Amino acid sequence: MPIKRTLSDRIADGINLFLLLLLAFVMIFPFYYIIAVSFSSYEEYVNTELLLFPKTWVLDAYRFIFDSKEFIRSIGVTVYITIVGSVVSLLLTSTMAFALTRRLWGQRFYLFLVLFTFIFGAGMIPTYLIVKATGLIDSYWSLIIPDAIGSFNLIVMRQFFLSIPEELNEAAVIDGANDLQIFTRIILPLSKPALAAFGLFYAVSQWNTYFTAILYLNDPAKWTVQVILRQIVILDDATNTLASAARDAAQSAHLPPPETIGMAAIILATVPILIVYPFLQKHFAKGVMLGSVKG
Repeated sequence: MPIKRTLSDRIADGINLFLLLLLAFVMIFPFYYIIAVSFSSYEEYVNTELLLFPKTWVLDAYRFIFDSKEFIRSIGVTVYITIVGSVVSLLLTSTMAFALTRRLWGQRFYLFLVLFTFIFGAGMIPTYLIVKATGLIDSYWSLIIPDAIGSFNLIVMRQFFLSIPEELNEAAVIDGANDLQIFTRIILPLSKPALAAFGLFYAVSQWNTYFTAILYLNDPAKWTVQVILRQIVILDDATNTLASAARDAAQSAHLPPPETIGMAAIILATVPILIVYPFLQKHFAKGVMLGSVKG
């Protein structure tokens, strides 16, 4: 029998719907505005105070960016760092989390070290000195190794491993399996939601690598796409940052305004990581809840 809804229930639902729609508008409108400006012409952008829907959709800003060797190279660098960094982070996080679930000498001490780094960080200057002392300056590994293991991710993944029935491990031991075989044949196949969720977290973090790239990469040819975006959007230096495309545009006397170039660059830097979400969606909802309930 359906429950009869009172007037107060309907009012509450209306308020909730209004707030959710307002929140959705606040989140979607900036992204829509960026898209609209990126496809607008120079004359329309200059003569319109708030450009919501371009009368003429042009691709000048996108042609300018795709003609730039610097931006295309930065995309390739970011993709490389994202893939390699995510794989390394998942490998190190999962193996250490599994080790902390076994009977290991000094297990509590190692777990204390993980918790300590979760609360207290080393700081920018000590971390830079360590990276410099290990010879990683101006190397892509300087963006991967220092943040390879997230303390929070490690703790939650350990809890997920502990939630796997111990009977499976005991049965594998009876069959003669060692720890490595248990990890690769039992733990990892049962941990796909965890690996998908944390793989996505690590991938987004690596894709958005920005500040560490400024600190550790001195060669502009090794800059990530986020650093290129900084040069274009914040420093308003699209001409010098994308020098190869600027020279071609100058020869043709058709240089898009820096604002539309910046908006187009934001779109091109955001879309690739958004494409990853649908492929991990079926594991992501379960993965974000991992470790919250044991048993």
